[in-house]
Amino acid sequence: MNDKQYMSWIAMSDTALAQTIGAFVKHHRLLQNKTQEDIANAANISRSTLSLLEKGETITVPTLLQVLRVLDLLYVMDIFKIQEQISPIALAKLDQQKRQRARNSATDNAKQSDW
Repeated sequence: MNDKQYMSWIAMSDTALAQTIGAFVKHHRLLQNKTQEDIANAANISRSTLSLLEKGETITVPTLLQVLRVLDLLYVMDIFKIQEQISPIALAKLDQQKRQRARNSATDNAKQSDW
């Protein structure tokens, strides 16, 4: 992530962030040429609730998720995925544990020739 972009998010008030989310939803709704009524009915919310969301007013997270689902925008949730990271030392230890050579098994040693 770009540090400048991150800092701009930090500097924004909660109201400004909510307005940014609302503008995002409205932009994508209009790109899909859907009315507020269409989206509200599909998301099982009132049109006035969707209007509040688009204006940056307070709504619930489940409401936001319903609207994102209807607009097929749930890909924005990818940012919340937790990815396990392994330290370089742990990676080196795992690398050392990998087999370096193939050996004859104990059963192969038991097979002796008749000579």
